[in-house]
Amino acid sequence: ADPVSLPRLGRGGMGGMLALPPGQGPHQVGCTDVMVGHTRQGLFLRLFYPCLPRAGAAEPLWIPRSEYCGGLADVTLGRRWCSALLSIAIGSCKVPVSWNGPFKPRSSGYPLIIFSHGLGAFRTLYSSICTELASWGFVVAALEHRDHSAATTYFCTAEAGTEEWIPFQRVPQGQKEFYFRNKQVHQRAQECVRALRLFQGIAGGGSVPNVLHQDWDLSVLKDSLDLTKVAVMGHSFGGVTAVLALVKEPSFRCAVALDAWMFPLENVLYPEVPKPVLFINTEKFQTPESVARMKRLSSRNSQTRIVTVLGTVHEDQTDFAFLPGKLFGRIFGRRGTLDPHKALAITTRAALAFLQRHLKLEEGFGQWDELLEGVGDSVVPDAPLCRSHL
Repeated sequence: ADPVSLPRLGRGGMGGMLALPPGQGPHQVGCTDVMVGHTRQGLFLRLFYPCLPRAGAAEPLWIPRSEYCGGLADVTLGRRWCSALLSIAIGSCKVPVSWNGPFKPRSSGYPLIIFSHGLGAFRTLYSSICTELASWGFVVAALEHRDHSAATTYFCTAEAGTEEWIPFQRVPQGQKEFYFRNKQVHQRAQECVRALRLFQGIAGGGSVPNVLHQDWDLSVLKDSLDLTKVAVMGHSFGGVTAVLALVKEPSFRCAVALDAWMFPLENVLYPEVPKPVLFINTEKFQTPESVARMKRLSSRNSQTRIVTVLGTVHEDQTDFAFLPGKLFGRIFGRRGTLDPHKALAITTRAALAFLQRHLKLEEGFGQWDELLEGVGDSVVPDAPLCRSHL
């Protein structure tokens, strides 16, 4: 292996191809999967939450099943036959959280974040960001969207546990990309709203059966969520999904959009975005058109912020940033020059400062406020143009 990436290889064996960092906050982090309903109108998400320490806790797989390797190989490499190679390289990687770990109750209630993944991703590929936020005292629900934008996903029909898979879909020939993507972004934002309804139901004492029969009861959340403090967050296609969710649902107080792909949002919606958005961009992804759209939102709300993390590429805001260089290069091409741990710290600290401000939290996250003005090492305000590869 290239010696630069050796320290990140983690816990030996092939499972060491990816070393995701544990959360840096004061809480240990637990994780479980939740599926509700027996149709595609239900919901599928991975929940990250503050948990109680437990000796010998198992860690969940990063790629939950081999079908996801097939989907990823198809989306990123355009070659499904690479699935087996991908499976060997990353199939045994673990996420450094406690699988089904005991929930840590909090009488004042944890704030909630609904997280939306990017195009061709799925619920587990943002584990590093979700883990970090949970370690600072958030409950984070990472959705797996069913609009054909996930690498693959599934639901369980009511018949004896039959699974129905929903494959990734490219824009059909002859169809305008905008119309195809616009329909998807509305479905995705609606799924974010449904996820919020799910937690509102749990907080109200409703019983929510988890189709996956996890050894973890959702009712433990009942008295430990503060649903006056809810944000929506996402990456790329998920970033613009988060912006649209603010329009659809007044209970979302603010949005954090990581390298948002603004293209699918129709123009008439820009004046309708009522709440503040934090746009955290990477250096190489955005186009002048996309940035102009972000600026239209910031002219509507003086609390909206746009910052750029220098030395980063689009994939640096996913867990793929923690793959060793050679493997990353084979899948995505060039990687960013900023150390991924540092990029993750900047991104999550900026998000925490913004969430404290707009969810009215009483934590110490204000110490990172200057990041919101683009002040600090490797951060600049606004968006550096002329360097896009779109």
